[in-house]
Amino acid sequence: MTIPLYERKAEFFRLLGHPVRIRVLELLGDGPMPVRGLLTAIDIEASSLSQQLAVLRHAGIVTSYRDGTAVMYALAGPGMADVMRAARHVLTEQIAGQAGLLGALRDEDAQPLLK
Repeated sequence: MTIPLYERKAEFFRLLGHPVRIRVLELLGDGPMPVRGLLTAIDIEASSLSQQLAVLRHAGIVTSYRDGTAVMYALAGPGMADVMRAARHVLTEQIAGQAGLLGALRDEDAQPLLK
């Protein structure tokens, strides 16, 4: 049985629905990083990071490899960096729209009330 594309997309976005996973993907967008670098940047317990990395690795979103004694993580392909940039763009537009609304409300508050 073929899974509809919209269901696969929903599963993909559920997979991204954890702040640690998002932060890992943002960091890896700049290039491969060792686990110790991710731990320092995210400031969480090693076991929690390991669990989130396993989820991303199992989904095929990140890959891992050894570089000497270090375990390195990298994005499996450039598409995920594009997704993170697109999310930033969408959020920037939303916040800009909210800032415009806030400015309009403040301007309205500054107007004397008509009696």
